[in-house]
Amino acid sequence: MAVDPSISTDTLDAAGSGPAFSPLYQQIKSLLLQSLQSGEWKSGAAIPSELDLAARYRVSQGTVRKAIDELAVENLLVRRQGKGTFVATHAEDHVQYRFLKLAPDAGDLSSEGPAQRTIIDCKRLRASAEVARGLALRAGDPVLQVSRVLAFGAVPTILEHLWLPAGPFKGLTAERLRSYDGPMYALFESEFGVRMVRAEEKIRAVVPDAEQAALLHVAPGTPLLSVERLAFTYKDTPMELRQGLYSTQNHHYRNALS
Repeated sequence: MAVDPSISTDTLDAAGSGPAFSPLYQQIKSLLLQSLQSGEWKSGAAIPSELDLAARYRVSQGTVRKAIDELAVENLLVRRQGKGTFVATHAEDHVQYRFLKLAPDAGDLSSEGPAQRTIIDCKRLRASAEVARGLALRAGDPVLQVSRVLAFGAVPTILEHLWLPAGPFKGLTAERLRSYDGPMYALFESEFGVRMVRAEEKIRAVVPDAEQAALLHVAPGTPLLSVERLAFTYKDTPMELRQGLYSTQNHHYRNALS
């Protein structure tokens, strides 16, 4: 591999990058990820210019650009013509439904207006074996459990229970969730410094129990879509386990495959 002579692998290794044999732009990408993870650049803030970053890491501007391009494709950075490159945030309208693949039978979620959120509860408890396994914790470790209903067009559509490791979300309460108008992930970014960067889902069809059916205003026995999501922050650290029941009477689950 041809290595840019203006940067040494010793410099990169000292900064905790990947193996020295990885492509140089991948090493720069790793360093940029470290700055994102450490909070050097906050969500929504501009990062230094390509020229400044090239000088900082002693590499060419093209190497920095290639690293930034990959982070932009991964929705971690956002390029804005004539303004620069910014840390992506879930507070932006066009990404706030990034992990929610439910769509109305006509139009899209944005056409229905903001979701109406009803917070049922937010409580601290001990992680079950299943929750601990998903969040890479030990059984019995403290977690926060949040329960809520999302309605679109005033129609209850999603019943969710989600679990968060208690440490990073110290101080999160039902009252704070009820008073926050924006997306939950944007609250996690702004007040707890936790950004969800990717997620994995498992989907199956289920029948709700009586309480679940009542919360979603559907008849007992109505088939629902069960979606279990595990969301990760930087370095593939699991930060949220979410189990949702989706009513598909007026909506469908839509995903783009490529």
